[in-house]
Amino acid sequence: MAETLPRHLLIPFAGRGSPACRAALPTLRLANLETLLARLTLADTDTQDESTRSPPHERALARAAGIAAADGCIPWAALEARQLGIAAPNDPEGWGLVTLCNWQVGIDDVVLGDPSAIEIDAAESAALLQAARPFFEEDGIALHPSPVPGRWLARAPIFDGLATASLDRAVGYPISQWSPLGDSARPLRRLQNEMQMLLYTQRVNDDRAARGVPPINSFWLSGTGALKHEVAPAAVPAVSDALRETALRDDGMGWAAAWHALDAGPVASLLAGYTGGAEVSLTLCGDRAAQRYTVQPRGLAGWARSLFDRKRASVVLESL
Repeated sequence: MAETLPRHLLIPFAGRGSPACRAALPTLRLANLETLLARLTLADTDTQDESTRSPPHERALARAAGIAAADGCIPWAALEARQLGIAAPNDPEGWGLVTLCNWQVGIDDVVLGDPSAIEIDAAESAALLQAARPFFEEDGIALHPSPVPGRWLARAPIFDGLATASLDRAVGYPISQWSPLGDSARPLRRLQNEMQMLLYTQRVNDDRAARGVPPINSFWLSGTGALKHEVAPAAVPAVSDALRETALRDDGMGWAAAWHALDAGPVASLLAGYTGGAEVSLTLCGDRAAQRYTVQPRGLAGWARSLFDRKRASVVLESL
Protein backbone atom coordinates (compact mmCIF):
# COMPACT_ATOMS: atom_id res chain seq x y z
CA MET A 1 0.00 0.00 0.00
CA ALA A 2 1.36 3.41 -0.95
CA GLU A 3 2.35 5.72 1.92
CA THR A 4 0.02 8.65 2.51
CA LEU A 5 2.02 11.86 2.42
CA PRO A 6 1.05 14.72 4.74
CA ARG A 7 -0.62 17.78 3.23
CA HIS A 8 -0.31 20.11 6.23
CA LEU A 9 2.40 19.60 8.84
CA LEU A 10 2.41 21.58 12.10
CA ILE A 11 5.59 21.59 14.20
CA PRO A 12 5.37 22.83 17.82
CA PHE A 13 8.59 24.02 19.50
CA ALA A 14 10.19 24.61 16.08
CA GLY A 15 11.79 27.66 17.66
CA ARG A 16 12.73 27.84 21.32
CA GLY A 17 14.02 30.78 23.31
CA SER A 18 15.49 28.82 26.23
CA PRO A 19 19.28 29.18 26.52
CA ALA A 20 20.52 25.77 25.35
CA CYS A 21 18.06 25.46 22.46
CA ARG A 22 18.81 28.99 21.29
CA ALA A 23 22.52 28.23 21.41
CA ALA A 24 21.91 25.12 19.26
CA LEU A 25 20.14 27.07 16.50
CA PRO A 26 23.28 27.91 14.49
CA THR A 27 24.21 24.20 14.37
CA LEU A 28 21.04 23.23 12.51
CA ARG A 29 21.52 22.12 8.91
CA LEU A 30 18.02 21.39 7.69
CA ALA A 31 18.23 20.93 3.93
CA ASN A 32 14.65 19.74 3.38
CA LEU A 33 13.18 22.51 5.51
CA GLU A 34 15.21 25.15 3.70
CA THR A 35 14.10 23.78 0.33
CA LEU A 36 10.46 23.88 1.43
CA LEU A 37 10.77 27.42 2.77
CA ALA A 38 12.26 28.47 -0.57
CA ARG A 39 9.37 26.91 -2.50
CA LEU A 40 6.50 28.00 -0.22
CA THR A 41 5.29 31.47 0.68
CA LEU A 42 4.45 32.90 4.09
CA ALA A 43 0.66 33.02 4.20
CA ASP A 44 -0.14 33.81 7.83
CA THR A 45 1.69 34.92 10.97
CA ASP A 46 0.38 34.94 14.54
CA THR A 47 2.83 36.71 16.84
CA GLN A 48 2.18 37.47 20.51
CA ASP A 49 4.42 37.65 23.54
CA GLU A 50 5.35 34.68 25.70
CA SER A 51 2.86 35.60 28.44
CA THR A 52 -0.06 34.05 26.55
CA ARG A 53 -1.58 31.02 28.26
CA SER A 54 -2.31 29.40 24.90
CA PRO A 55 0.97 28.76 23.04
CA PRO A 56 1.24 29.42 19.29
CA HIS A 57 0.80 25.78 18.25
CA GLU A 58 -2.47 25.51 20.18
CA ARG A 59 -3.74 28.74 18.67
CA ALA A 60 -2.87 27.42 15.21
CA LEU A 61 -4.66 24.12 15.86
CA ALA A 62 -7.73 25.98 17.10
CA ARG A 63 -7.84 28.07 13.93
CA ALA A 64 -7.50 24.95 11.80
CA ALA A 65 -10.45 23.41 13.67
CA GLY A 66 -12.54 26.57 13.28
CA ILE A 67 -12.52 27.39 17.00
CA ALA A 68 -12.38 31.03 18.08
CA ALA A 69 -11.57 31.52 21.75
CA ALA A 70 -9.91 33.95 24.12
CA ASP A 71 -6.41 33.30 25.42
CA GLY A 72 -6.41 30.35 27.81
CA CYS A 73 -9.98 29.42 26.90
CA ILE A 74 -9.54 27.12 23.90
CA PRO A 75 -12.04 24.40 24.87
CA TRP A 76 -9.91 21.32 24.22
CA ALA A 77 -11.64 19.36 26.98
CA ALA A 78 -15.12 20.16 25.67
CA LEU A 79 -14.03 19.16 22.16
CA GLU A 80 -12.60 15.85 23.40
CA ALA A 81 -15.70 15.16 25.50
CA ARG A 82 -17.88 15.75 22.45
CA GLN A 83 -15.72 13.53 20.25
CA LEU A 84 -15.86 10.74 22.84
CA GLY A 85 -19.63 11.04 23.14
CA ILE A 86 -19.44 12.09 26.80
CA ALA A 87 -20.88 15.52 26.03
CA ALA A 88 -23.98 16.03 23.91
CA PRO A 89 -23.51 17.95 20.64
CA ASN A 90 -25.41 20.92 22.08
CA ASP A 91 -23.85 20.80 25.58
CA PRO A 92 -23.10 24.45 26.47
CA GLU A 93 -21.38 23.79 29.80
CA GLY A 94 -17.71 24.30 30.54
CA TRP A 95 -15.15 21.50 30.57
CA GLY A 96 -11.52 21.22 31.64
CA LEU A 97 -8.62 18.79 31.39
CA VAL A 98 -7.34 17.55 34.75
CA THR A 99 -3.82 16.16 34.31
CA LEU A 100 -2.10 14.34 37.16
CA CYS A 101 1.45 15.52 37.65
CA ASN A 102 4.45 15.86 39.90
CA TRP A 103 5.05 19.22 41.54
CA GLN A 104 8.78 19.49 42.23
CA VAL A 105 9.24 21.28 45.55
CA GLY A 106 12.37 23.41 45.77
CA ILE A 107 13.77 25.83 48.31
CA ASP A 108 12.25 28.94 46.74
CA ASP A 109 9.40 27.68 44.56
CA VAL A 110 7.36 24.74 43.31
CA VAL A 111 7.96 23.74 39.69
CA LEU A 112 5.57 21.83 37.45
CA GLY A 113 7.14 18.63 36.15
CA ASP A 114 6.23 17.24 32.74
CA PRO A 115 3.26 14.86 33.20
CA SER A 116 4.46 12.77 30.26
CA ALA A 117 7.43 11.70 32.40
CA ILE A 118 5.52 10.28 35.37
CA GLU A 119 4.83 6.87 33.77
CA ILE A 120 1.27 6.44 35.00
CA ASP A 121 -0.72 3.46 33.75
CA ALA A 122 -4.46 2.97 33.26
CA ALA A 123 -4.93 1.07 36.55
CA GLU A 124 -3.24 3.83 38.58
CA SER A 125 -5.27 6.48 36.81
CA ALA A 126 -8.53 4.64 37.50
CA ALA A 127 -7.68 4.11 41.18
CA LEU A 128 -6.86 7.78 41.71
CA LEU A 129 -9.97 8.85 39.83
CA GLN A 130 -12.12 6.81 42.19
CA ALA A 131 -10.41 8.37 45.21
CA ALA A 132 -10.57 11.93 43.84
CA ARG A 133 -14.13 11.96 42.50
CA PRO A 134 -15.91 12.76 45.81
CA PHE A 135 -13.66 15.76 46.44
CA PHE A 136 -14.38 17.21 43.00
CA GLU A 137 -18.10 16.49 43.31
CA GLU A 138 -18.26 18.57 46.50
CA ASP A 139 -17.39 21.55 44.30
CA GLY A 140 -19.90 20.60 41.61
CA ILE A 141 -17.27 19.13 39.27
CA ALA A 142 -18.05 15.86 37.50
CA LEU A 143 -15.02 13.76 36.53
CA HIS A 144 -14.83 11.39 33.56
CA PRO A 145 -11.93 9.18 32.46
CA SER A 146 -10.21 9.92 29.17
CA PRO A 147 -8.35 7.48 26.90
CA VAL A 148 -5.05 8.96 28.17
CA PRO A 149 -3.95 7.54 31.56
CA GLY A 150 -3.41 10.29 34.10
CA ARG A 151 -5.79 12.70 32.41
CA TRP A 152 -9.45 13.22 33.25
CA LEU A 153 -12.24 15.25 31.72
CA ALA A 154 -14.00 17.56 34.17
CA ARG A 155 -17.41 19.20 33.63
CA ALA A 156 -18.64 22.20 35.63
CA PRO A 157 -19.99 25.73 35.04
CA ILE A 158 -16.83 27.17 36.64
CA PHE A 159 -14.77 26.18 33.58
CA ASP A 160 -16.74 28.36 31.17
CA GLY A 161 -14.64 31.50 30.76
CA LEU A 162 -11.90 30.43 33.20
CA ALA A 163 -8.52 31.08 31.53
CA THR A 164 -5.90 28.42 32.22
CA ALA A 165 -2.35 27.88 30.98
CA SER A 166 -1.46 25.06 28.65
CA LEU A 167 0.86 22.41 30.04
CA ASP A 168 3.24 23.31 27.24
CA ARG A 169 3.52 26.79 28.75
CA ALA A 170 3.76 25.77 32.40
CA VAL A 171 6.06 22.73 32.46
CA GLY A 172 9.40 23.60 33.98
CA TYR A 173 8.21 26.88 35.51
CA PRO A 174 7.01 27.82 39.02
CA ILE A 175 3.33 27.01 39.33
CA SER A 176 2.69 30.46 40.78
CA GLN A 177 3.61 31.95 37.39
CA TRP A 178 0.85 30.12 35.51
CA SER A 179 -1.84 29.14 38.04
CA PRO A 180 -5.31 30.63 37.42
CA LEU A 181 -5.86 33.84 39.35
CA GLY A 182 -8.93 35.66 40.62
CA ASP A 183 -11.85 34.79 42.85
CA SER A 184 -13.32 32.37 40.31
CA ALA A 185 -10.24 30.13 40.63
CA ARG A 186 -10.21 30.09 44.44
CA PRO A 187 -12.18 26.81 44.74
CA LEU A 188 -9.69 25.17 42.37
CA ARG A 189 -6.70 26.25 44.45
CA ARG A 190 -8.39 24.82 47.54
CA LEU A 191 -9.14 21.62 45.63
CA GLN A 192 -5.49 21.34 44.61
CA ASN A 193 -4.48 21.58 48.27
CA GLU A 194 -6.99 18.88 49.21
CA MET A 195 -5.76 16.65 46.41
CA GLN A 196 -2.15 17.05 47.52
CA MET A 197 -3.08 15.72 50.96
CA LEU A 198 -5.20 12.92 49.47
CA LEU A 199 -2.53 11.81 47.00
CA TYR A 200 0.08 11.69 49.75
CA THR A 201 -1.89 8.89 51.44
CA GLN A 202 -2.61 6.80 48.34
CA ARG A 203 -1.14 3.33 47.97
CA VAL A 204 -0.53 4.13 44.31
CA ASN A 205 2.24 6.47 45.40
CA ASP A 206 3.69 3.87 47.77
CA ASP A 207 3.93 1.47 44.84
CA ARG A 208 5.44 4.17 42.66
CA ALA A 209 8.08 4.93 45.30
CA ALA A 210 9.00 1.24 45.34
CA ARG A 211 9.44 1.38 41.54
CA GLY A 212 11.58 4.51 41.79
CA VAL A 213 9.26 6.75 39.72
CA PRO A 214 8.12 10.26 40.74
CA PRO A 215 5.10 10.53 43.03
CA ILE A 216 1.84 11.93 41.73
CA ASN A 217 1.23 14.80 44.10
CA SER A 218 -1.13 17.24 42.35
CA PHE A 219 -2.94 18.04 39.13
CA TRP A 220 -2.87 20.73 36.46
CA LEU A 221 -5.99 22.21 34.92
CA SER A 222 -5.96 23.26 31.27
CA GLY A 223 -8.05 23.18 28.09
CA THR A 224 -10.91 24.99 29.83
CA GLY A 225 -13.93 26.49 28.11
CA ALA A 226 -17.30 25.77 26.59
CA LEU A 227 -17.91 24.65 23.02
CA LYS A 228 -21.12 26.49 22.25
CA HIS A 229 -21.47 25.51 18.60
CA GLU A 230 -20.79 22.68 16.24
CA VAL A 231 -17.22 22.48 14.98
CA ALA A 232 -17.20 22.17 11.21
CA PRO A 233 -15.00 19.40 9.82
CA ALA A 234 -11.66 20.89 8.86
CA ALA A 235 -8.37 19.79 7.37
CA VAL A 236 -6.66 19.35 10.72
CA PRO A 237 -2.89 19.33 10.25
CA ALA A 238 -0.62 16.44 11.13
CA VAL A 239 1.18 17.46 14.32
CA SER A 240 4.71 16.32 15.11
CA ASP A 241 5.64 16.26 18.81
CA ALA A 242 9.22 15.23 18.03
CA LEU A 243 10.71 18.41 19.50
CA ARG A 244 8.53 18.74 22.61
CA GLU A 245 10.43 16.70 25.19
CA THR A 246 13.88 18.12 24.49
CA ALA A 247 12.51 21.66 24.16
CA LEU A 248 10.79 21.53 27.55
CA ARG A 249 14.00 20.19 29.13
CA ASP A 250 16.09 22.80 27.31
CA ASP A 251 18.27 19.98 26.01
CA GLY A 252 19.96 21.85 23.17
CA MET A 253 21.87 18.88 21.73
CA GLY A 254 18.83 16.63 21.94
CA TRP A 255 16.60 19.29 20.39
CA ALA A 256 19.02 19.73 17.48
CA ALA A 257 19.20 15.96 16.96
CA ALA A 258 15.39 15.75 17.02
CA TRP A 259 15.22 18.56 14.44
CA HIS A 260 17.61 16.72 12.11
CA ALA A 261 15.52 13.54 12.42
CA LEU A 262 12.36 15.56 11.78
CA ASP A 263 13.93 17.12 8.70
CA ALA A 264 14.86 13.71 7.35
CA GLY A 265 11.38 12.28 8.09
CA PRO A 266 8.10 14.25 8.10
CA VAL A 267 9.60 17.39 6.53
CA ALA A 268 11.11 15.31 3.73
CA SER A 269 7.72 13.65 3.22
CA LEU A 270 6.03 17.04 2.97
CA LEU A 271 8.61 18.12 0.41
CA ALA A 272 7.92 14.93 -1.55
CA GLY A 273 4.23 15.81 -1.54
CA TYR A 274 5.02 19.27 -2.86
CA THR A 275 7.29 17.84 -5.56
CA GLY A 276 4.46 15.54 -6.59
CA GLY A 277 2.15 18.49 -7.10
CA ALA A 278 0.21 18.50 -3.82
CA GLU A 279 -1.04 21.74 -2.25
CA VAL A 280 0.96 21.39 0.95
CA SER A 281 1.19 23.66 4.00
CA LEU A 282 3.76 23.95 6.75
CA THR A 283 3.16 25.65 10.11
CA LEU A 284 6.19 26.38 12.30
CA CYS A 285 5.51 27.32 15.93
CA GLY A 286 7.78 28.65 18.65
CA ASP A 287 7.37 30.37 22.00
CA ARG A 288 5.92 33.57 20.53
CA ALA A 289 4.80 33.01 16.95
CA ALA A 290 3.25 30.62 14.47
CA GLN A 291 4.04 30.99 10.76
CA ARG A 292 2.04 29.16 8.12
CA TYR A 293 3.58 28.59 4.69
CA THR A 294 1.61 27.54 1.62
CA VAL A 295 2.28 26.87 -2.05
CA GLN A 296 3.26 29.91 -4.07
CA PRO A 297 2.81 30.36 -7.85
CA ARG A 298 4.82 27.74 -9.70
CA GLY A 299 5.63 29.86 -12.74
CA LEU A 300 9.09 31.08 -13.73
CA ALA A 301 8.72 34.23 -11.62
CA GLY A 302 7.87 32.19 -8.55
CA TRP A 303 10.87 29.90 -8.96
CA ALA A 304 13.18 32.86 -9.54
CA ARG A 305 11.85 34.61 -6.45
CA SER A 306 12.46 31.47 -4.38
CA LEU A 307 16.14 31.52 -5.32
CA PHE A 308 16.57 35.06 -4.05
CA ASP A 309 14.34 34.59 -0.98
CA ARG A 310 16.10 31.45 0.27
CA LYS A 311 16.82 31.77 4.00
CA ARG A 312 18.77 29.73 6.46
CA ALA A 313 16.39 27.64 8.54
CA SER A 314 18.02 28.89 11.74
CA VAL A 315 17.11 32.50 10.84
CA VAL A 316 13.45 31.58 10.33
CA LEU A 317 13.29 29.49 13.51
CA GLU A 318 14.90 32.25 15.55
CA SER A 319 12.02 34.56 14.58
CA LEU A 320 9.51 32.24 16.24
